[in-house]
Amino acid sequence: MTLRRFAVSLAVLIGLAGTAPLTQAWAADYPTRAVKIICPFPAGGTADILARLVAQQLQEAWTHPVVVENRAGAAGNIGAEMVAKAEPDGYTLLVSPPPPLAVNMSLYKTMPFDARTAFSYIGIVAQSPSVFAVSPKTPYKSVSEFVAFAKANPGKVNYATQGNGTTSHLTAAMLATQRDLQMTHIPYRGSAPALTDLLAGQVDIMFDNLGSSLGHIKAGSLRALAVAGTSRAEGLPEVPTMIEAGFPNFVSVAWFGVVAPARTPNDVVALISGHLQRSLRKPEIRERLAGIGVEPVGGTPQEMTKFVQEEMARWAAVIQSANVKVD
Repeated sequence: MTLRRFAVSLAVLIGLAGTAPLTQAWAADYPTRAVKIICPFPAGGTADILARLVAQQLQEAWTHPVVVENRAGAAGNIGAEMVAKAEPDGYTLLVSPPPPLAVNMSLYKTMPFDARTAFSYIGIVAQSPSVFAVSPKTPYKSVSEFVAFAKANPGKVNYATQGNGTTSHLTAAMLATQRDLQMTHIPYRGSAPALTDLLAGQVDIMFDNLGSSLGHIKAGSLRALAVAGTSRAEGLPEVPTMIEAGFPNFVSVAWFGVVAPARTPNDVVALISGHLQRSLRKPEIRERLAGIGVEPVGGTPQEMTKFVQEEMARWAAVIQSANVKVD
């Protein structure tokens, strides 16, 4: 072998050696320092609570701290972008609901990252189905009664949402397009003010996360017509699903997933996923989740990948068919 060829071969081997340890040697000792979890929504909400629960469970499993940093804004895009562009070494994670992971890519003309390729999926922590809640002042007591009323009164039914382009908005838009209903959209800045007006009878209906509305439903100050999960909710076993109410494939679930930057070593992803799944089997963790109105999920990175792809397709179709736009 000539000296020139030897030099070229050595350079190639050095280059390969520089990348291979990311999938082998690093994972053997991971973590060796603090791990940061980004929550792309404000402190105090469900996403923040779950991010801190994940951080606590991972910290108990390791000898290094796991810290949560809230980076809210742009429907979750700001915090998600930080993780998408972080070093893929397992030291920066994201705990997030659907918007930046599966919805925003179809809502916004431009995105700071491509959600289809930006992340390595680790697992889903928990989920909470949307609930079709109405003011007790309204006359309808079932989904079919509501559809009949809305059909007979085009434009007279108004629906509250957490804001333009949010899951509550898209879920109501899905209902409207599937039954060709004409309803008036009343967007709010979050669930709290929307629920306040729904409770007061200022608006007629709302699709909200079950965790936010469950207490009001139990107290009788709101009426639940259906839940939008694939099965009945544990907290409302008497309330049918939208599928049971005659809406095939009508699913709207607020889920909260853990992801890392794309190209994070597979065995690091598997290690974190294993810790997450074991944590979600603990009775005390399941009890804590039930207390905030969400159900534990878990699952493998592969299962999360398939699920998120389905969510991307679901909401892209709704956004297109309902012509939903954000400013």
